[in-house]
Amino acid sequence: MPLTAADLARLDALHAQFASTRPFSIGYPCNQEFDYSALFRFLEFAANNVGDPFSGSNYRLNTHEFEREVVADFARYTQAPEGDWWGYVTNGGTEGNMYGLYVARELLPDGMVYFSEDTHYSVAKILRLQHMRNIMIKGQPNGQLDYEDLHETLRIHRDVPPIIFANIGTTMKGSIDDLKKIREILDDLAIPESYIHADAALSGMILPFVDKPQAWSFPDGADSISISGHKLLGCPLPCGIALARKRNVDRIARSVEYVGALDTTISGSRNAITPLMLWLRLRILGDDGIREIVRRSLHLAEYAVTKLRSIGVEAWRHDENSITVVFPRPPDVVMKKWVIAPRKKIAHIITLPPMTEAVIDEFANDFAAALRVSERLTG
Repeated sequence: MPLTAADLARLDALHAQFASTRPFSIGYPCNQEFDYSALFRFLEFAANNVGDPFSGSNYRLNTHEFEREVVADFARYTQAPEGDWWGYVTNGGTEGNMYGLYVARELLPDGMVYFSEDTHYSVAKILRLQHMRNIMIKGQPNGQLDYEDLHETLRIHRDVPPIIFANIGTTMKGSIDDLKKIREILDDLAIPESYIHADAALSGMILPFVDKPQAWSFPDGADSISISGHKLLGCPLPCGIALARKRNVDRIARSVEYVGALDTTISGSRNAITPLMLWLRLRILGDDGIREIVRRSLHLAEYAVTKLRSIGVEAWRHDENSITVVFPRPPDVVMKKWVIAPRKKIAHIITLPPMTEAVIDEFANDFAAALRVSERLTG
């Protein structure tokens, strides 16, 4: 039965809405410049990446081969230990974080999770779902973890194995927790058992391509890392990568005869199309193409800070490696036109493609005009 004219009209209207909104969607970390038309033909198959991408599966309509290549690229970006890493393509950052905390809980069932108040909202939900004991640590004004508070809290609870949830780019401020400093605190307190998970949703695809990255990856102390695939790379479907030390994953793996695979992932049936998308994107861009996206995005972030300050808006970013530009929450009229990410008294934009200087100029002009109106009404 074909779609009715009314149904087709609804789809047309939704497409038009998406097209008209995209130029003003600057507050969330989604690269919107991509072309996956080469993969459209695969949508005729009921593909499924059930099970461990490295163990094979009875369900042969899968893209495990491509998934393994994608994960290998991310293992390289994170300097994962040779011969001792494992990973898979997830449904997004939340699943990646859930996986890291799941591994940590299985290894340290009596552990306590420590996370900062600037951590993504989904982490508190994950901790409730997994019934993990936890303590929230204060954040610094710049969004980074308060290391003194972490040290003191760990000292008080030093008899309990700590599981540290580190932010490698906080949601609102793009702030990066220093893994080396966290490891130094653990060593200073002579804590024998610990686990560090790094949520590198956005910055995990920035830091491998800058000259002076912060301490954030496996050599710096991470036991597992989650990176989003749809953010800096760009993808129409949410996806990501979960990476962990293989020796830890091996300790929690289970074999499932029904699918002929190891049950090492969070979900059973898994998306088989997003690994193809990430594979295609990585092959088209290459390291040089990703590095150019990073370079351009960092330039635009610096430009945005300068432009907003020129109109009297106190804009800032965490450091030279951040593409998150933070500023006081704009007036409602600005929020109605522009898709901006707000939290209480602040908001931010993220300078990913198709962002340009012209887009930043238009946003700044709207911001300035709204402030002038507000001043007249209040003054």
